[in-house]
Amino acid sequence: MKTVRSRLFAVLLCLVLAGLAAWGQGDVAAAKAEGKVTFYANITAIEPIIAEFANTYGVNAEYVRVATDKFIPTVLTEFQAGKLLADVVQGPLPILQILKEQGVLGSYVSPNASLYPDWALDEDGVIQLFGIEYVCILYNTELLAADQVPTSYLELADPKWRDKLLMPDPTVHATTISWLVALKEEVFESEDAWVQWLRGIAANQPLYVASFGPTPDPIARGERVLGISMPKYIITKAPAPLGWANVTEGLFGSPRAMAIVKNPRHPEAAKLFIDFWLSDVSMKLLADKVGEYVLYEGIYPPVPGIDQTVVRPIRDLSDEEIQTWSQFFAGIFK
Repeated sequence: MKTVRSRLFAVLLCLVLAGLAAWGQGDVAAAKAEGKVTFYANITAIEPIIAEFANTYGVNAEYVRVATDKFIPTVLTEFQAGKLLADVVQGPLPILQILKEQGVLGSYVSPNASLYPDWALDEDGVIQLFGIEYVCILYNTELLAADQVPTSYLELADPKWRDKLLMPDPTVHATTISWLVALKEEVFESEDAWVQWLRGIAANQPLYVASFGPTPDPIARGERVLGISMPKYIITKAPAPLGWANVTEGLFGSPRAMAIVKNPRHPEAAKLFIDFWLSDVSMKLLADKVGEYVLYEGIYPPVPGIDQTVVRPIRDLSDEEIQTWSQFFAGIFK
């Protein structure tokens, strides 16, 4: 009986190991031999994760932050010249979809992919989702009393916010374009109502900034009272006087994704880095230190009330749709 059990255990162990091999797993020794991994991303304040990876595995992670509006041209230019330094790329899903279509991305399925919803991994194992770049109405808690905070997105068109609002430029910022289109599809009863709302916001003459990165500081300084921004800045900009409006429609955001590039310079270090990034250790750091909304079950950022609201991923827009809506918004937000 003991021999049979031993053989059965050996067979099961082989199956488990075979399964792990099929899914892929970073080799620590090989990663150390490669020396480093280069990570292109548009996410801020992730230094604790980079440091923890290096401390855990003895492999240096070189983090290169690339702004959202420069991400695609930067990566494509390097890739087409055969000089892409990135081993791993991370950004909003629409950006990675475009890079995938351009042949920039490779395929790697981490064993930790099983810890995420099934829909978080595309069918050919190229793009892995790990969070939602959730968007909110961010406001200055010293300038707005609790009963003055908007309870609906519709209130952003109220003339009382004239010269008090800011937002990423919807004529160029892809994530804001996708977010506005999502509200059209998920919140408004008709396109006409949505367009009227957009015109109301434009009439309030918001301060336009290049991306979400520059949105919290003018609000915290009181230059603008509120704006279209992200809840994570409550964490990363603490103790700045920032709060988020828990609107009745819930929060929407573009899924955040990552992928290994095609023929990376440091393939084993790249795999190991993706494995680590998708671990509970990394996701807790991402939520606690960066304020990100992650898809790892049971982990939430320490933003008051965020675990009680609904956060939904928005539809991925094609490059053609982004261009079309960019031109459309240019006619409204002049």
